[in-house]
Amino acid sequence: MQTQDTSNPSRHGIRRAILALLALLLLGVAALMWWWDTEPALFDPVAVTQVRMQELKRPVSTGAATTVTLITSVRTLLDKRGGYLSNDKLPPGVLMDNIPNWEFGSLTASRDLVRALRNDFSRSQTQSTEDKDLAEADPLLNSPNDRWLLPSSESQYRKAIRHLDGYLARLGDADDSNAHFYARADNLADYLQLASSRLGSLSQRLSASVGQIRVGDVASADEPAAAGTAAAPGGGRLVKTPWTKIDDNFYEARGYTWTLLEQLKAFQRDFGPILRSKHADVSLEQVIRELEEAQRPLHSPMVLNGSPFGFFANHSLVMANYVSRANAALIDLRELLRRG
Repeated sequence: MQTQDTSNPSRHGIRRAILALLALLLLGVAALMWWWDTEPALFDPVAVTQVRMQELKRPVSTGAATTVTLITSVRTLLDKRGGYLSNDKLPPGVLMDNIPNWEFGSLTASRDLVRALRNDFSRSQTQSTEDKDLAEADPLLNSPNDRWLLPSSESQYRKAIRHLDGYLARLGDADDSNAHFYARADNLADYLQLASSRLGSLSQRLSASVGQIRVGDVASADEPAAAGTAAAPGGGRLVKTPWTKIDDNFYEARGYTWTLLEQLKAFQRDFGPILRSKHADVSLEQVIRELEEAQRPLHSPMVLNGSPFGFFANHSLVMANYVSRANAALIDLRELLRRG
């Protein structure tokens, strides 16, 4: 006796259509993740500054390259492929972590520079009045990097860009009450001290990808979230980055060094005379060369974490090497700037 198929063909068709749509959706999300997971290209600070000052119909005055580089770095952060991802709450952005960590590293360098502009570069002495636009841009650029509710991170950073544009428009004006930029050796040395501390921290965190025995005070503000510690034989503490944080540290270092590299190229233009008078221009060029090496393309679909002398590469240790060498050259540069 034959049994009749009581299933509804239309229901099977609807089910297949839903599955096909889900597959297309997943494919689209994967394609967007691949497309957005790209670090932005470097730009030429001097060329960008010349174009910008031509638009403003002003000469390229001292400080213009540094200011334009800061503006361009933040704008790149917001307008790169995929836009700003750190505060995304929906796919594909919420599923990505490489570029958001790159964004945080880049944002850290931009925050450092806007603070230096506000407190040091734009003021002749500590008793001088701070610039009104920089006083607004600094807290705006230091807004939380993952805020999606109004005001969102992007809106705050775009407001900061508008204030930096205002400072740039007034820079170099003959009016003494307008914006100023003091390209002094002590101002530059103070900023490079902060950059050196950042590079030192990044180098330690990158080196901890394979475990590192440290003696003395190993706790720092950024280590608890990035690395675990345990007692090591013979004294000291073994600091090792959890495998889930290895690529986070790597891309944060890539973002910070990308932005710092652009800033140092701008300093070549704005601090050129003082660098040459201190015979420090070659040392700055060496730092730039090391950071350029740190920006070489990653020809791997993922950040590998092989043992130090193992069969597979360890991209974190390679990055730590370039960062450490750049930091060593930066220390030499600071010493030259501080000499009378």
